[in-house]
Amino acid sequence: MATEQQYPTGAAKWILVLTCVTCAVMELIDSTIVNVSLREISGNIGATVTEIGWVSTAYGIGNVIIIPLSGMLASLFGRRSYFTASVLIFTVTSLLCGLSGSLWMLVGWRFIQGMAGGGLLATAMSIVLGAFPPEQAKTGFLIFALGVLLGPVFGPVLGGVITDSLSWHWIFFVNVPIGIIGGMLSWQYITDLKDAVKPKKIDWAGIVFIAMALGSLQYVLEEGSIHDWFDSTEIRTFFTISIVSFIAFIWRELSTDHPAVNLRLYTNFNLIMGNVIGLAYGIMANGTLFIFPLLAQISLGWTATKTGAFLISGGLTGAAGMILGKKLFEKTSVKVPMITGLVLVIVSLLPLGFLSPDASGDDLFWPFIIRNIGVAFIAPNMIGIAVGTLRGEELAQASGLSTMTRQLGGAIGVALISIYTTRNAALVRGNLVGHISAYSDATEERLGQLTQSFSASGYATDDAERAAHQIIDAGITGQQTLLAYNHGFITFAILFAICIPLILMIRTPKKSEQDPADAH
Repeated sequence: MATEQQYPTGAAKWILVLTCVTCAVMELIDSTIVNVSLREISGNIGATVTEIGWVSTAYGIGNVIIIPLSGMLASLFGRRSYFTASVLIFTVTSLLCGLSGSLWMLVGWRFIQGMAGGGLLATAMSIVLGAFPPEQAKTGFLIFALGVLLGPVFGPVLGGVITDSLSWHWIFFVNVPIGIIGGMLSWQYITDLKDAVKPKKIDWAGIVFIAMALGSLQYVLEEGSIHDWFDSTEIRTFFTISIVSFIAFIWRELSTDHPAVNLRLYTNFNLIMGNVIGLAYGIMANGTLFIFPLLAQISLGWTATKTGAFLISGGLTGAAGMILGKKLFEKTSVKVPMITGLVLVIVSLLPLGFLSPDASGDDLFWPFIIRNIGVAFIAPNMIGIAVGTLRGEELAQASGLSTMTRQLGGAIGVALISIYTTRNAALVRGNLVGHISAYSDATEERLGQLTQSFSASGYATDDAERAAHQIIDAGITGQQTLLAYNHGFITFAILFAICIPLILMIRTPKKSEQDPADAH
């Protein structure tokens, strides 16, 4: 019964949970808040469009390197000290990012901020989940999943409002008061794990291998589209470094008595399945969220404000969907809400695959609402599958692994959909252009009408013909872009359907052996 007293109770418990979730949301918002301000930042500090991308890339690399190591670092320094230090370093580097006067100074602080944020995020997850006894585990999963869902949605909108109202510096300065309060509350309310064992030796080789593997892979995913992917020697080199380092890391961690990351946790089948589903979830959820603003703004002519408001409404619907899902599926197998969620997402993506240039907000509203409800049914249960049966130090390590696979999935999803839409757009354009011909009566009639219209507006004959051809070309470009995004949504619908067999493979305990979290 002594273990029962390890769970916080009363006001202390909820202050602890609120502090960790707030800090995690702050970190997640910071991963996306800067994206809408890159143009203003580049103009202010004199960076090119290519160079300014490093502000996001550096944060992502720092983030993904530290996340799997967070369990080991929490055991080494103590969970309270490590989390509090992560919050305070994140806060100080946020201030220094806002004060940066040059590109590479900003990139350097963003890298350190990303490392602090990675440790903060994974440790926050294990603290929140560990604050609830097994019979209340689903509440912990739900609370943390709400933060994971809402943070990335609010980031771009908040960044746009702050940049327009104040300046880009304030997207970093806003973290300072939150971070100071978060650091103070963390030190007061977070406790060290009773069963944590301080590593007798630090696995420096494992740390170097995982840093090289994840850092190189994140670079490939973030910068690949700029360098034409594997047509670039630089991208091929970093990809090779990543693969070799991953192999060396796995060999090292399985052959040492004091691994930096305990890969033997993967003897837990549900942790494997939870991470595979988490990777697939990251790929598809981030991929669809990535192309939606592009579709809305490029093909349908929406403003950034309208797109942002749409995303926020979807995020709030998702939050309500999580609470609804907990009530609806409280006594069912975890497979039921996850398969229900997948079906809803698939149903929502199909109409998005058949949009026309005349589509309005009404055509997107219900598919987007249904998508977010579906995602809300999947996210908390996905976390529960991966780490729900673990506690203590194992929970801390598994939280880092689960967070890492989700983060990588998100980066992979954006990269894949970027490649797919670019290649697909070229294919679609080839098919469309085949119907535009001097031998086509419809083409000649349309060109004649446009030329006549421009001539009537005062254009010279040659200029009128050139303008008419430009209008036709712009129409083809708009159609090809819309069709490429349509095909992207259909592809993701098919990929979500493939995930259903994975969920059916999850092992759930029999009624007589059931975990209290499922029996509750």
